[in-house]
Formats: sequence, structure tokens, C-alpha cells
Amino acid sequence: MWGFIIAIISGALMSMQGVFNTGVTKQTNIWVCASFVQFSALLVCLGAWVVDGRQGNFMDLLKIDNKYMLLGGAMGAAITYTVIKSVDSLGPARANMFIITAQLLVAYIIELLGIFGSERVDFEWRKLIGVIIIIIGIITFKWK
Repeated sequence: MWGFIIAIISGALMSMQGVFNTGVTKQTNIWVCASFVQFSALLVCLGAWVVDGRQGNFMDLLKIDNKYMLLGGAMGAAITYTVIKSVDSLGPARANMFIITAQLLVAYIIELLGIFGSERVDFEWRKLIGVIIIIIGIITFKWK
């Protein structure tokens, strides 16, 4: 149940962040906004790390087995940029529909193939039907 609640909070925060970042970009520049987003995230994470008792060590990053996993930060910058651009051109609701659908599709493919260290799952028709229903929902939402 806790995971479900956290996922809902995450989705709500992502939707709001996209709108906020798009507003900041309109008054500054996309790179100024993205830099501020990443910098403020760094400060929040460092503060949380200190409050959490400084568990872990930054030198542990050098011991990561699959170094490509460290690309998450660069992906965060790309996510910030692409969310701002999509919200600006599509609006918050449409942008988030496509973003969430893409997340679901890519996550399912990752699970199906068992890539990036994830546990491999078997294909299930009901999950494909669920994705098709989501796509029908997007078409319905956009229909005028």
C-alpha cells in the first residue's frame, strides 16, 4: 500500500514540476531553468543525506559494477529538458499522458527483456491490452 501512495505522490509531483519548470523557462531560458532544477535537487539531496545520518559514501560510486548506471543524473537533465518542451507545446495534461504512456511501455519492455539488471518477466496479454486501453484513452482525451 505504501508503494502505491508514494507512486501517486511521485506522479503528482512530476506533473506539477513540469508546469513549474515550463513557467520558469518562459521567464528565463530552458538551460537556466534546467540548471537551477538540477542544482536545487543536489542541495535537497545533500541536505537529506546529512539529516539521514550520512549513510553511504560518495567514493562508493567508484565501486558501482555497471558504470552506465551512473548516467541517471545526465538522464535527469534530459528529462527536465524534454518535459519542459513537451508541456510547453502540448500542455500539461497531453504531455503527461504521452510521458506516462512512454514510461509504461519502456518499463514493460525492460521487464520483458530483463535488461539493466531488472528481473525478467513473462509476456502477458492482459498487460498488452492495458497499454492498448491507455492508447485508446489518449485518443479519446484528444478527440474534439
